[in-house]
Amino acid sequence: MLALFLFVGALQIMKTGAASLSVLNNQGFLVSNAASTFGLGWVGALFVLSGSPVAASALALVAGGSISEIQGFTMLTGSRLGAAFVVLLVAVIYALRGGEGKRMAPVSTAVMALSATALIYIPGSLVGLALLRWGTFRSTQIGFPAQFTDLLDFVYGDILARIETWSPVILFIGGLGVLLLAFKLIDTVVPDLTDESIETSRMSWLKSKWPMFGLGCLVALVAMSVSVALTVLVPLVAKGYVKRDNILPYVIGANITTLGDTLLAAFLLDSPASVRIVLASILGTTIVSMVLLQFFYPQVKSRVWRFQRQMVSSKTRLAAFTAALFLVPISIIVVAGLA
Repeated sequence: MLALFLFVGALQIMKTGAASLSVLNNQGFLVSNAASTFGLGWVGALFVLSGSPVAASALALVAGGSISEIQGFTMLTGSRLGAAFVVLLVAVIYALRGGEGKRMAPVSTAVMALSATALIYIPGSLVGLALLRWGTFRSTQIGFPAQFTDLLDFVYGDILARIETWSPVILFIGGLGVLLLAFKLIDTVVPDLTDESIETSRMSWLKSKWPMFGLGCLVALVAMSVSVALTVLVPLVAKGYVKRDNILPYVIGANITTLGDTLLAAFLLDSPASVRIVLASILGTTIVSMVLLQFFYPQVKSRVWRFQRQMVSSKTRLAAFTAALFLVPISIIVVAGLA
C-alpha cells in the first residue's frame, strides 16, 4: 500500500514539474526530436538500472505537455532497450563467482537477453509509430472515470498545492526519486525465486517455446519489471535449470507484459495520449513477437545464438558490446541535438 501511494504520488509530482521544466521543454537539447528522446530513454534506463521509472517519466512529460506523443513513444522504447542492462551487470557478478568453465554462461545469457529485447522492440516500435499516425487510433480516448481523477485530487491535491511553486527541476527529479523508491518497495514484496522453489516447480521441463513464453509473461507481470524478470534468468542458467538456447521465448514474453505497470501509470496520469503511447508499444511488440515465434523461431533462435557466441568469444568484443550500450544512445542524443 505504501509503494502504491508513493508510485501514484510520484507520477503527480513529476507531471507538475514537467509542465515547466525548461531543459525538457521548448525543443531543448535533450528533447529536440524523436531521436533524441529515444537516446534519452535508453541512457536513463542504463543509469537507474530499470526501464519502468524512465518510461513513467516519458509519460509524465507527455502529460505535462513538455514533449509530443511521438517523442514520448520513442523515449519509452529507448527505456525498454536500456532496461536489460542490469541483466549484464548481474551476469558479470555471477561470472566472477562461478567456477572455471561456468563463467561465460551467465554473461552469454545476458547478451542473448539484450539482443532479443532489441530484436523485438525495434521492429515493434515501427508498428507502434504506424499506429500512432493512424487517424482512428490517434482519436482514441481511453482513461479512468472522472470520479477516479477526483479521488486523486482528494488524496494528493493538498500536497501538490504546497509544492507547485517549487523549482520544476526539484519537482521532476524529486518525483523520479520517489518513483525509484516506490519500485524498490515493490521489489521487496515480490517473492524471491530460490533454488528450492525452482527445483520443486519443475521448471526443467519447460523447453518448448510456448511454455517459456508464458512463463516470461507471468514473471514480468507479477514482478512489474522486465529487469527483475530477465535477471531471474541468470541464476536459472547458472544453476543449470534452464538451457541458454531455450530462453528466447521467455525474454520475448517478459518484454510484452512488463508494460503493464507503464499502462497503469498512463491511466493514473489521466492522459489519453500517454495511454495511446503504451497501447501502441504493447500492440507493436505483441504483433512482432507472435510473428517471430510462430513463423521464424528457428531462424531467430539460430541468429541470436550465433551473435552471443561472437560477443563472448573474446574480452575485447564483450567490452566493445558493453561500451556500445552507452555510446550508441549518447551519440544519438548528440547527433540529433546538433541536427
